[in-house]
Amino acid sequence: MSGDGLATASLRRRVSLLVLALLAVLLVVLGVTVDLALGAQLRSDLRDRLVDRAEIAATLVEQGRTDEQVVAAVTGDTVQALLQTADGEEVGGIPDPPAGPAGGPGPGGPAARPDPGQVQDTGDAYVLQEELPDGARITLVADQSPITDAVTQLRWVLAVAAAVTLLLAAALVSGTVGVGLRPLGRMTGLARSITSGDRGRRLRPDRPHTELGRTAAAFDDMLDELEGAERQARRAEAGMRDLLGDAAHELRTPLAAVQASVETVLRGDPPRERREELLAGAVRELRRSARLVGDLLDVARLDAGAAPELALQYVDLTAVARAVAGRVGGAVQVTGDPVLLPADADRVAQVLDNLLRNAVRAAGTDGQVRVAVHREGPDAVADVTDDGPGVPEADRERVFERLVRLDAARSRDGGAGLGLPIARGHARAHGGDVTCEPSTAGAHFRLRLPVSQPTA
Repeated sequence: MSGDGLATASLRRRVSLLVLALLAVLLVVLGVTVDLALGAQLRSDLRDRLVDRAEIAATLVEQGRTDEQVVAAVTGDTVQALLQTADGEEVGGIPDPPAGPAGGPGPGGPAARPDPGQVQDTGDAYVLQEELPDGARITLVADQSPITDAVTQLRWVLAVAAAVTLLLAAALVSGTVGVGLRPLGRMTGLARSITSGDRGRRLRPDRPHTELGRTAAAFDDMLDELEGAERQARRAEAGMRDLLGDAAHELRTPLAAVQASVETVLRGDPPRERREELLAGAVRELRRSARLVGDLLDVARLDAGAAPELALQYVDLTAVARAVAGRVGGAVQVTGDPVLLPADADRVAQVLDNLLRNAVRAAGTDGQVRVAVHREGPDAVADVTDDGPGVPEADRERVFERLVRLDAARSRDGGAGLGLPIARGHARAHGGDVTCEPSTAGAHFRLRLPVSQPTA
């Protein structure tokens, strides 16, 4: 068994899991984005608040406010202030003196202090030291714990909301996907009905350019092809039965004649002249049987797609036509100048033999058959015409199907309907063709063969 197997896991489950996975990823991305954006915004607002309080303190000092009034004005909303006067006195206070950037002592210690005018992040708080117009230094500290608590609460809210959203989505997606996949269920039902024998049903999508529309259209095309293949197989089977029936009928008559002639010779011991007549008749019937068997083998090979082997040599198409006309008998007239072409002489003779025998049968005892050979561009052409009833326009291609015999041909003891298919097959093997051309009177068949060397 060739080819990879189709994964047949539940499509609804697969689509639902993919949707939920995509939704989970989007929720995670959304939560991380909100967390980072909100935390950054809150911290930026807190830093801006320290800068604003430092500006307020400088303005109050310029207005002559006391140190206590300055500290009281800038304290509040998580901001605490410590004012160090030029004399070294301290007003206000902070719970824990913040460490410097390197983790050293706070503003009153001997180690490095935060850079004046710049907000320093100590991890737990923001620190800003600013020189005031009167020479004092104010230290503002903003606690970050409220921001941390708010961000933590937001994370919990987002996690719970995401979990609830995923649970609701899991409950709703399965049903929603089922509604979306309903056309596939219809396709399944249609396939089962076709399996039960209702071969004429089709999906016929109203929107053939969508994904499901293209799938449904491809499904309908596949059904059309299968139905056509089934009809073709049935026709082939019927044709094979007809072929066997016709072959049996065609062989039964000559074999019966051969049997009767041989039995007469063996049992009756007729005179010499009668015995030779009976044996000659038996030979003719055996040749007829051998010809039919050969035609059956040729048709079988052509139906199987096997190209006949060609023994190519340069032959004169006009000479071959005259030789075949002499064997066929009847009123056959061959005209034309010599036309040389590379071909298998036996195959070309078989093609012309089939065409001429059909023409002689169609023309009858009083009719004429004409063969005109000439060169036409890169091809050699042999036109075979007769005075028979002709071929209707609707049947000009059908006559090249095997076992097809028109009513007029049947009325004149036509062959088994194998000659024209064999003639066309051998002509096409040479790179040419046999066609039935329009004609005002009688039938007109044209054999066309390339004058140049044919390709395999």
